[in-house]
Amino acid sequence: MKTVWPLLLLACLAVACLALPARAADDPVPASSLFGAVTRPAAMKPRPIGAYGRGCLSGAEALPVDGPAWQVMRLERNRNWGHPSLVAFLERLAAAAPGLGWNGLLVGDMSQPRGGPMASGHASHQIGLDADIWLTPMPDHRLTREERRDLSAVSMLTGDSLSVDPSLWSESRARLIRQAAKDPAVTRIFVHPGIKKTLCDWAGPDRAWLSKVRPWWGHTYHFHVRLACPPGETACRGQDKPVAGDGCGKELAWWFTEEPWKPAPTPEKPPTPVILADLPAACARVLAAPPE
Repeated sequence: MKTVWPLLLLACLAVACLALPARAADDPVPASSLFGAVTRPAAMKPRPIGAYGRGCLSGAEALPVDGPAWQVMRLERNRNWGHPSLVAFLERLAAAAPGLGWNGLLVGDMSQPRGGPMASGHASHQIGLDADIWLTPMPDHRLTREERRDLSAVSMLTGDSLSVDPSLWSESRARLIRQAAKDPAVTRIFVHPGIKKTLCDWAGPDRAWLSKVRPWWGHTYHFHVRLACPPGETACRGQDKPVAGDGCGKELAWWFTEEPWKPAPTPEKPPTPVILADLPAACARVLAAPPE
């Protein structure tokens, strides 16, 4: 199958993938291969289509790789694309960063040029409304392409513990996350439970924004920002609003028990890859559209 998938991709782009069966017996092409092979956005109206973890993006906009207070990392991935609302949010946050004591943003993965599943790194980031922002401040010089590829992000935790390392953490990091959470366009921010606890201890009486900051596995070296579906985007499937409250009580305490960290059972067989037919029907048209 590996030797013929490029031919299938060409056929898919020509006929909007209508010929691909939902579950062929001969291992159909993973959607991540189809979307990952496209290097330019679709010449269509900007629309997030489907859900954060099962969808695509038309009319994507690229965040410039360099801005007044940001730099995009891992350029070889070509994942600095998003819905225009995401690009606008990142520009807003970057503009506020110096006033928070933060030199500027190092922006990790956003979405692919047409969204969709990625071959590595994420189950979400598919509709152009998610972005990873490093907890490493922007350096005082423009990084080369090689530096953006090779520079390692730094975990905020002490070793393999659940505790934030006070020699690495700073109040400016907390202020940056709070600034992002207070943006009306943001619906979730994912951080490691240890970082959430540190934010809970730091926040003081101004705590409403903490409801958006959700503990999750990983996220030790970056925070993951997720925007709500833009108004009027009926093809976008958002999430319910976070539960009211700061999330610093019983919900957070669960993460500091053994339960969340038990090894997952080994599956009997590998999961079946997501194929184009598993995505909203409009994603076939996005994939087949001419590039901008």
